[in-house]
Amino acid sequence: MGDPKRQRKKFDTPRFPWQMDMLNAELKLLGQYGLRNKREIWRHKTLLSKYRGIGRSLLGMSAEERSKQEKQLMDRLHRIGILPEEAELDDVLDMSLEDILERRLQTLVFQRGFAQSMQQARQLIAHGHISIDGRKVSSPSYLVLKDEEEKMAYSPKSPLTDPEHPVTKAASIPTAHITENREEERRE
Repeated sequence: MGDPKRQRKKFDTPRFPWQMDMLNAELKLLGQYGLRNKREIWRHKTLLSKYRGIGRSLLGMSAEERSKQEKQLMDRLHRIGILPEEAELDDVLDMSLEDILERRLQTLVFQRGFAQSMQQARQLIAHGHISIDGRKVSSPSYLVLKDEEEKMAYSPKSPLTDPEHPVTKAASIPTAHITENREEERRE
């Protein structure tokens, strides 16, 4: 079980932490997704590395050995919403860090129009104003499952459920336009 006072870190640090191109890429991701620090990036990179490692090991197995494990991996990635249902094992190796960052609660709260900015989305989540299926979630890095995505709402006890609240008024009008523009840019 382990000692609860001695938590293990859930990420691997970069091998070469002072490379300028990597520093700039991480800084860009920090701003784009409203992350608090680089440990959040490293945690998601470690998760991505884990899934890709499983995919590589499955490619090396014989067909009958890998069928069950491949189905489990693909079902998991589909449930999270990282890969579509018709994806193949090769698609696991093509996943990027942005695919995982797009499934974070903070990103989805901003894209759905609950907040005006990524930073405000993080604040609303941390202060307990966002719930999924009636259950308050206070972790901005929570990976939202595909079927939970439609169940996101303001918490029932939150003052933001009032349509006349200033945050609710301000967030609903301009954010929908911004979200559409961001989706068009991604397609191009």
